[in-house]
Amino acid sequence: MAPLEGITGYIYRSVHAKMFGCADKYFTPFLSANFGEKFQNREIRDILPENNTGVPLVVQLMGNHAGNFIRAAKDLKDIGYQEVNLNLGCPSGTVVSRGRGSGFLAKKEELNAFLYEIFEHTEIRLSIKTRIGKDHPDEWPALMDIFNQYHMEELIIHPRIQKDKYNNVPNLEVFKEALKSSKNPVCYNGDLFDRAAYEKFTADFPTVERVMLGRGVIANPGLIEEVAVGKKITLESFRAFHDTLFERYCKVLCGDKQVLSKMKELWYYMERSFTDPAPYCKKIKKAERCYEYMAAVSLLFNEQTLKN
Repeated sequence: MAPLEGITGYIYRSVHAKMFGCADKYFTPFLSANFGEKFQNREIRDILPENNTGVPLVVQLMGNHAGNFIRAAKDLKDIGYQEVNLNLGCPSGTVVSRGRGSGFLAKKEELNAFLYEIFEHTEIRLSIKTRIGKDHPDEWPALMDIFNQYHMEELIIHPRIQKDKYNNVPNLEVFKEALKSSKNPVCYNGDLFDRAAYEKFTADFPTVERVMLGRGVIANPGLIEEVAVGKKITLESFRAFHDTLFERYCKVLCGDKQVLSKMKELWYYMERSFTDPAPYCKKIKKAERCYEYMAAVSLLFNEQTLKN
């Protein structure tokens, strides 16, 4: 399961793993490995092992300074983690302008030197999540030559360039070439929003053994279970997941405003799983109190059906 900033924190992950399971790994939203800085309290809370019981978790780090990355990885090893993931995929303008995330892909010599240091001195397993370039897909062969110099847990490829952000469509021709040339296990990520898209992809790429699902799982929390074992989510299990998540947020967050902010962000994705959600979601988004919100949600679950 891919990370989604602001959504897939430890509460979401723990509820999802308990109610649906089937994900081999959950990835945290990225933590910054910055010079002279420790992790923030909210970041520590998100990765504490006691907050992630029963969740097979990989911490994602972002940075472009090898020493800081190595220090952060050591801190994670000390609390029990066995793998960290380097984020070379984030397309955010503020991240890219600092030469991090997918912005680091444009600085190939610096990237190679960085990777040499972290693979030489990091004591736990490393994986990489990457895009295929910053400005043009033609950047990919040189990047693959760099990645192939290092033995990693897996290479997760989102076949878009940074400038695409989440527009256009994944470049499957570049992914096909990457699959042929990679010396490391390859995991695919990108636009597998439902079972039909997953089955088409696996039919087209039968040798791919690993896929990362993100926004599709937020829309349909049963998606991983559906593609893994063929069990489709029911309206009742969807409601139970929603209500459990809501209750957990009510216990941890402070006041209606914070709870509703979290839940409304989820509905941006979850409404896509229902046949005619617009009038119900309008009421959900207008709710200012938890009781108003739950009344609107109850109407949706009582009167709507899930898409096939």
